[in-house]
Amino acid sequence: MIHSRNYPIAQLPGLSEPQIKQLTTFGILTTFDLLRQGNSVAQRQQLSARLSTNIKHINKWTALANLARIPGVGCQHCGLLLHAGVSTPQQLATMSVQQLHPQLLRLQVQLFNRADLAPDRAQVAGWIQQAQKMMTDERRKQGV
Repeated sequence: MIHSRNYPIAQLPGLSEPQIKQLTTFGILTTFDLLRQGNSVAQRQQLSARLSTNIKHINKWTALANLARIPGVGCQHCGLLLHAGVSTPQQLATMSVQQLHPQLLRLQVQLFNRADLAPDRAQVAGWIQQAQKMMTDERRKQGV
């Protein structure tokens, strides 16, 4: 069984100090808190209104928090996956390492001009396996 990871909201990439402060004011202290309060489109719209923040930011933050649940991905790599077009653990679970690794490598080179910062094939394969296992575990929990 793969256990979802939870992080302090301040560790989520791309959040500014004022945004972190605003989220904590509304009781969002962790990535799990964000996922609970932004679980549906309607909830994300409500959160957007309460925070006076564009829904695009809320959607991005919840996607990052969702990807960060995967133990090997965490807050360190969730942004890279999102920039590569992977927005959910379900989507990651359907990808192949042959498809995703070169995509991540190209992205690292484009963004930072450094291929050595990219995760290696084995690491990406591990993320995919963890995502697959998480999805299987979640379906079992739901009795599907």
